[in-house]
Amino acid sequence: MKSITSAANPLYKELKLLATSAQARRKAGRTLLDGIHLAQAYLQHAGQPALCVASESALAHDEAAALIRQCQADKVQCIVLPDAQYQALSQVEHGVGLLFVIDTPKSGLPRALTQSAVLLDNLQDPGNLGSILRSAAAAGIRQIYCSEGSASAWSPKVLRAGMGAHFILDIFEGVDLAALMTAARVPVLATSSYATQSIYQADLSGSLAWLFGHEGQGVAEDLLQLASRQVVIPHRGQMESLNVAAAAAVCFFEQLRQTGP
Repeated sequence: MKSITSAANPLYKELKLLATSAQARRKAGRTLLDGIHLAQAYLQHAGQPALCVASESALAHDEAAALIRQCQADKVQCIVLPDAQYQALSQVEHGVGLLFVIDTPKSGLPRALTQSAVLLDNLQDPGNLGSILRSAAAAGIRQIYCSEGSASAWSPKVLRAGMGAHFILDIFEGVDLAALMTAARVPVLATSSYATQSIYQADLSGSLAWLFGHEGQGVAEDLLQLASRQVVIPHRGQMESLNVAAAAAVCFFEQLRQTGP
């Protein structure tokens, strides 16, 4: 493995930019997978990374060492950094010290919405977005459409929250949700505290799309009017509403329950 010890090394400086700048990630068309779980998931579902980066201490970790050997066998460039320099790239506290650099996937937008999907309108929080991706993947929903203004789906924070879900999903960013909904061939359901029909009364047994919005403001009114139906998640107690990621999980798994195994 090539060892890099200087912070002035051009490759290290490039890695530092990818770790700290969303603009640099967009310009390079690359992002970072930080940690063994994401690295394993990527190798299992997506293929080989562009670069494998390890800390010196990771070389003594059995799982990390096995992944490094796998990358080397597949002719992936691997580099090792002193622990202090590696930590400047990582946002994971007490991690093993392994990350992948990958090319950000680019998928062509389908002509029409024809299968179960999730539509996200201006969702801001990376943790919420990653959790929704994870729940969607677990419920068997494959397509995710994010509007302009939503958190970057391939940022390191969203990737960590998604726990590998990204690699079994088709994720589309910067989508005109109004145009997508207008041409949709499946019903689009939005949750609203003002709806009269609960998700448990609604027929969710076929393909449908779920529409969720900004954590504080909810779904934009123009998109809400384009939804085929509005449904409510009934709840007790004094809380006004559920967190958007929790609400999405309830919806996905009620759909899965109605659809059957």
